[in-house]
Amino acid sequence: MSIKAAVQDRLNEQEGVPSVFNPPPSRPLQVNTADHRIYSYVVSRPQPRGLLGWGYYLIMLPFRFTYYTILDIFRFALRFIRPDPRSRVTDPVGDIVSFMHSFEEKYGRAHPVFYQGTYSQALNDAKRELRFLLVYLHGDDHQDSDEFCRNTLCSPEVISLINTRMLFWACSTNKPEGYRVSQALRENTYPFLAMIMLKDRRMTVVGRLEGLIQPDDLINQLTFIMDANQTYLVSERLEREERNQTQVLRQQQDEAYLASLRADQEKERKKREERERKRRKEEEVQQQKLAEERRRRNLQEEKERKLECLPPEPSPDDPESVKIIFKLPNDSRVERRFHFSQSLTVIHDFLFSLKESPEKFQIEANFPRRVLPCIPSEEWPNPPTLQEAGLSHTEVLFVQDLTDE
Repeated sequence: MSIKAAVQDRLNEQEGVPSVFNPPPSRPLQVNTADHRIYSYVVSRPQPRGLLGWGYYLIMLPFRFTYYTILDIFRFALRFIRPDPRSRVTDPVGDIVSFMHSFEEKYGRAHPVFYQGTYSQALNDAKRELRFLLVYLHGDDHQDSDEFCRNTLCSPEVISLINTRMLFWACSTNKPEGYRVSQALRENTYPFLAMIMLKDRRMTVVGRLEGLIQPDDLINQLTFIMDANQTYLVSERLEREERNQTQVLRQQQDEAYLASLRADQEKERKKREERERKRRKEEEVQQQKLAEERRRRNLQEEKERKLECLPPEPSPDDPESVKIIFKLPNDSRVERRFHFSQSLTVIHDFLFSLKESPEKFQIEANFPRRVLPCIPSEEWPNPPTLQEAGLSHTEVLFVQDLTDE
């Protein structure tokens, strides 16, 4: 990595200011200033003319040399005593805004559109938008700065070119932000312009313009630099479009995969629910079968118990006996004798013990038609005897099935 690139990287890392327009990436952009293919254009100051001009130049040369030498020594020594305040950047956006206001106060509002953000933010936007970035470093104390700003930078033709084809960032080197960029770009004289663009996936200085350049010359030089490097931007746009298309395709594939996965998961969920439903259904059927078997077994045991508890059947010669013929719901007939003194409950227990009798039933008499109270109820807590129920020596009773009611 070159010294200039390292300095720029360090400057960017010290930025720490959120973007005015778009948030900067997690790592500030690094500008490559060591490319040997950088186009450099320097406008030298006019040479002395005539004997008088050269005489004045030679007379002033020692004084000028001595002055600048002493000034440099003084500045160098001063750095050991007191660090340059411009090296501490505390408000980079404020530096830019302050320079814009002072520029407009001095040269008017007719100027290229200034980028209202820090140098790092301008690099980020130029990279994101694949545009040229023109950087102008303003030397307040330089003798050519006023003429350049008034006649060249504020020229309508220059303004039109800059506003339509590039981003424009400017700052004074007397401001901490401008000084920091100056340390990174290492200008030799003023006015100073640097053209920066994305080249080989790095933000690179592709052109340097130094000195008092005239409007037409500036337009020609900027156009030449852009035309010479336009292919890099076109190539980068194609690569970016290809990457975007690849990303979109990958995203579509991922979405299709996720949709297929969700569909498979939904099918599997429905299968699990169906298996669970069938399992519960089978369990319910099995439980119903077991419950039905228990009910039948309990019913059979109850029938056997009722049968065992029945009193013996009276003999036909017993005058107190009653002969009853039962008509069952399946049209079969059953006959048995009971004693007049026995409760109607005995009749019910007898019928209940029969295999062919229904599980629930009631016993009805015909003359008069009535239901015999064979089971205890609120009206008949103690069922009456056969005699109390008004049965004769021979009776025909009907068994009514109540199982489904």
